[in-house]
Amino acid sequence: MKILVVGSVAYDAVETPAGKRESQLGGAATYFSVAASYFTEVGMIGVVGDDFDPADIAMLESHDIDISGLIKADGKTFRWTGEYMEDINTAVTLDTQLNVFGSFEPELSDAHANAPYLFLANIDPNLQLKVLDAMANRPKMVANDTMNLWIDIAKPALSELISKVDALLINEEEAKQLTGEDHLPDAASAITGMGPSSTVIKRGEYGATLFGENFSFAAPAYPLERVVDPTGAGDSFAGGFMGYLASVDKVDQESLRTAAIVGSTMASFAVEDFGLDRTKNLTHSDIAERFEAFVDLTRFNPLT
Repeated sequence: MKILVVGSVAYDAVETPAGKRESQLGGAATYFSVAASYFTEVGMIGVVGDDFDPADIAMLESHDIDISGLIKADGKTFRWTGEYMEDINTAVTLDTQLNVFGSFEPELSDAHANAPYLFLANIDPNLQLKVLDAMANRPKMVANDTMNLWIDIAKPALSELISKVDALLINEEEAKQLTGEDHLPDAASAITGMGPSSTVIKRGEYGATLFGENFSFAAPAYPLERVVDPTGAGDSFAGGFMGYLASVDKVDQESLRTAAIVGSTMASFAVEDFGLDRTKNLTHSDIAERFEAFVDLTRFNPLT
């Protein structure tokens, strides 16, 4: 496998202005893996309960995702309930039931430990550190995501992790919370000072901004007429971003710029329907056409 992802697998209950769904497949590792699977080989590590639907296993396998690290435990799968009724960019959490995820301890096989690309999805930074330490060799690229909860209750461990990764993917509000900086470039600069050579700051309907070594790059959001469900958009972005980098096996300024557009491409599909309903049924032609639409969206001639 080219990429290993460690994170949550969940069932979500979601309400948006477009409607309501109960028990739809979700979780950071799931969204990431499906998006990345269009570009490279992915292995996922997570835990599910004995209520996990075999049809969801079949869907993951249909994308050639290595689920040997997806452990089934006694109990129920992680459940999250949320809504986007007032602000389509912001989820309001109504209920969280960790269930089997509450005692999740990632275990890596030899194949997992030798993956050249590693994405540490949004889980306790102490677990993220354990996974990184368990890798047989330092991967070519390590990226992680986090959230405001870990900034609040586990900042020392999170700061240690950030010092060891190559890229941090984080939303705008969390970047400002983490650094204490209100100006986005200042927040990115502060994160760079913590260790990562690249920072991706996700900005919802405004796209994402990539800050690298001596350059920055803005990836717009695709101007969709209707956003159905934003759940998983950030993880789908990460899957496209890391999936592309692993596919070209190169991490430099040009590949990072392209990866940011690929990430935005996958995020744009994720929000077009509930859960994974759109992303899981894509073709490579769909992705290529949407990517070219991003190229057209950002194309302009220099001043003469």
